[in-house]
Amino acid sequence: MLGKLAKWLKILGFDAVFFSRIEDDKLMTIALKEGRILLTRDTGMIERARGLSVLFIDSEDWKEQVKQVLDHFDLWGNVNPNSRCIECNCSLKEISKKKARNLVTPFVYETADVFALCPQCGRVFWRGTHFKDMEFKIGELLKTKTVPFEDLEDEQ
Repeated sequence: MLGKLAKWLKILGFDAVFFSRIEDDKLMTIALKEGRILLTRDTGMIERARGLSVLFIDSEDWKEQVKQVLDHFDLWGNVNPNSRCIECNCSLKEISKKKARNLVTPFVYETADVFALCPQCGRVFWRGTHFKDMEFKIGELLKTKTVPFEDLEDEQ
């Protein structure tokens, strides 16, 4: 139910795990074992999640979900876009263009300048045509940062 939230948390550089199909008990066991915070829209799971850190996600909209997580855990300053593999969640390693030569198609090699490699799954990332759209969405999301009440200036 929160797959898009997990994907966007990884895009923003956060360690996030998502299972499309998993039993609640197994999910809670993994969260406890790995010291994870459980994000859910399932009120019943919250009642059963004893001993776990849990955040109920209010909205069904992924942008509002991301904002809620960043606000709740004060993570706005920790955003590090495009630093994690969106498949396996591992931190990406930047590689030189020369090292990327045999890992990407000739067209990608000729048109891209920056490459990153996932050391776990071997997936290669570069700034392709989708990158500008993602950067736009990230920028729009970051512009929505909630300003704490105490940081507002008195307008009198």
